[in-house]
Amino acid sequence: MLSIRGLTKAYDGPRKRIVLPGVDLELARGEYVAVMGESGIGKSTLLNLIAGLERPDAGTIEVDGIDLARLDDEALTRLRGGRLGFVFQAFHILPYLTVAQNVELPLRLQHAPEDDSRTRSLQMLRAVGLEDRAGSLPRELSGGELQRVAIARALAHRPKLVLADEPTGNLDPDSARQVLDLLRSQVKANGAAGILVTHSKSAAETTDRVYVLTAAGIRSA
Repeated sequence: MLSIRGLTKAYDGPRKRIVLPGVDLELARGEYVAVMGESGIGKSTLLNLIAGLERPDAGTIEVDGIDLARLDDEALTRLRGGRLGFVFQAFHILPYLTVAQNVELPLRLQHAPEDDSRTRSLQMLRAVGLEDRAGSLPRELSGGELQRVAIARALAHRPKLVLADEPTGNLDPDSARQVLDLLRSQVKANGAAGILVTHSKSAAETTDRVYVLTAAGIRSA
């Protein structure tokens, strides 16, 4: 599902800063892994490169057999919309849309029929235990509930690869555990592959295996 070879990324400045020094990573369908590491080491950069939001300086990234280097910006946008799902720490739920409309958004952007989008939205909200909040606005939900909405939205279009960047950083421990269990179960139920970027050892323990990103590269924990 995901194949990374020799991935390298550096940022210019007074001193050139290498954040990814030739990373190799393989991820099969159904696998759910964690990537840990110090702040600023390049964990979020790794996700951005996998999503095609940034371009590497060297190396290759293949998602579902597609070499990202061969895609232009328009094709990368289509790939993100069709094959990737994102869950972020800040939720990124649109405040002027209802919960159901937020979950429908990836499907509507793919021009799915309105009835199909609504049906899938309600299915995902049922899966995350929020079907009764479908008509609510985001301001009426707790932080934990908003993150569950974000998971439902990320999985609504049945992505092949789910990327989660510190998804529990703003949550209390009970809500965090609920969200982590939900994220794992939904990745598995949808037959997707998933990467969880986290600082938390307890969060990482919910995945199948753990990698540590360092200045020297990536290794198994």
